[in-house]
Amino acid sequence: MSNDAPTKTIAESSSAATVADSSAAQTESFAALNGRESASLELDERCRVGDEIKSAHILKTDGDVQYCRYVDERQMPAIMTLMSKDLSEPYSIYTYRYFICQWPHLSFLAVCDGHYMGAIVCKLDQHSRGVNRGYIAMLTVDKAYRRRRVGTTLVCLALDAMSSQRCDEVVLETEVSNQNALSLYERLGFCRDKRLVRYYLNDVDALRLKLWLT
Repeated sequence: MSNDAPTKTIAESSSAATVADSSAAQTESFAALNGRESASLELDERCRVGDEIKSAHILKTDGDVQYCRYVDERQMPAIMTLMSKDLSEPYSIYTYRYFICQWPHLSFLAVCDGHYMGAIVCKLDQHSRGVNRGYIAMLTVDKAYRRRRVGTTLVCLALDAMSSQRCDEVVLETEVSNQNALSLYERLGFCRDKRLVRYYLNDVDALRLKLWLT
């Protein structure tokens, strides 16, 4: 009987390496998946509705979707989380507070299944020639809830609020390639006012849209 240890063939060694590589890749894949799931859960938690909304804050109900006005700072993380997924460029919390703290009555949110899933942030001030100009700064709807007219309803709530404060016109900017946004606003009567070259930080052009209320 030989005392020599058995020798692996090249094929056996290659197979073992393949199994090891596959196992490592699978472990890495699971880790990445778990990371994505954790991030998703974190986003969900930030958008969860607490006790800040009372019945008096609900402005409209459409099926399982409720629309409410902005109440207080507790809703800020949800607004920032929703917007950060779709905005063309990042905004600091100071930008959100500039709009929301000065014009809280022009911010509205959509709620479904216990979570905030849509929001709009606007302002209204006096422009040149004494024109009261409204401005839609941000609008977003979570992808899972699109094609349910949530965005349209949020814009209409904002337009009604601005109109009640003697707003003369409303403007906004959107990427030239954002066909969904262009279609939404143009259905509501907005017109293309001008093209703003390299308007965003990513050098993409914007279209300024305008709606005349008076």
